[in-house]
Amino acid sequence: MSTPTEAKFSLNYYTGFLSVLFAAFLWGTAGTAASFAKGISPLVIATISVGFGGLIHTFLSLKAIKKNYQKLFNYKSQVFIAVVVSILCPFAFYSSVSLAGVSIGTVISIGCAPLFSVLLEWILDKRKLSLKWLISFILGFLGIILLSYAGDHAQHQVVQSDRILGVFFGLLSSLSYATYSWIMRNLIRQEVDSRAAMGVIFGISAVLLLPTLFITAQNLFDYPTNIWVAIYIPIVPMFLGYLFFSFGLKRIPASQAMTLALVEIPVAALLAVVVVGESLTMHSYLGLILIFLCVIVLTKK
Repeated sequence: MSTPTEAKFSLNYYTGFLSVLFAAFLWGTAGTAASFAKGISPLVIATISVGFGGLIHTFLSLKAIKKNYQKLFNYKSQVFIAVVVSILCPFAFYSSVSLAGVSIGTVISIGCAPLFSVLLEWILDKRKLSLKWLISFILGFLGIILLSYAGDHAQHQVVQSDRILGVFFGLLSSLSYATYSWIMRNLIRQEVDSRAAMGVIFGISAVLLLPTLFITAQNLFDYPTNIWVAIYIPIVPMFLGYLFFSFGLKRIPASQAMTLALVEIPVAALLAVVVVGESLTMHSYLGLILIFLCVIVLTKK
C-alpha cells in the first residue's frame, strides 16, 4: 500500500507526463492548420503565431514576471538569444512545411531537435558525445538525404529545389527549437519561473513582430479560412501547447519531456496524410523511418 507522499508524487508525475503528451499533440496540428491558409506567406503565419500567442503568454505571466524580473535581467544575454530563436523557429518551421510538405517539414523540424540538443550540451555543457549519438546522427543524416530527394514525381527542377530548401528550413527550425529548450532548461535550473521566462521571451518577440503585419498581412482577410487559421494557431499550438509543456516540465525530468514531445512527429505525419492528403514517395517513407530510428536510438536509455 502506497503512502500519501508516494501517491502525491505519482499523481504529480503522471499529471506532468500527460500534460507534455497533450502539448505534443497540439503542436502536431500546427502544420496541418497552416496548410489551410490561402494567399498568405509562411512568414505571416509565423508572425501571427508568435505575436498573438506571445501576448497571451505575457499577459497571463505578468505576476510571475514581476517576481522574477531581476533574475531574468541577470541572464539578459540568454533571454536575448531565446528571443531570436523563438522568432526564427516558427519562421523556419512554417517555411519548411510550405516548401517540403507538412509531414517532411515537421519530422525534420522536431525529429532532429534531439541531435542538436545533444550537440549543444557537448559544446556548452562540455558533455561527451556517445556512440549512441554517432549512430543517431548517421541515421538522421541518411534520412535527411532521402527526404531531400523529391523522387520520380519531381518533373521540374523547382520542385526539387523547393524540397531541399524546405529541408534546410526544417533543420534551422530544429536548431532554433533545441537552442530555446537549452536556454529554458538553464533558466529553470537557476530557479527562474518558467512562466516568467516564456512571458518575457514571447512578449518581446510579439512586440517586435506584430507591427510587421500591417505590411505583410494585407491578404489575411481575403479568405474566411485564413481567419480560422489566424485564431487557431496562436491559441492552440502556440499558447496552449507551450502552457501544457511548461506545466509538465516542472513535474517530470526535462530529458523525458523532450522525448515525450516527439509524439508530435507521428501526429503531424498522420494528419498530413489523412487530413491534408499528402502522398509520399518510397524515398520519403524510407527517410521518415530513418528519422524515427534516429530518435528512438538517441532517446533509448
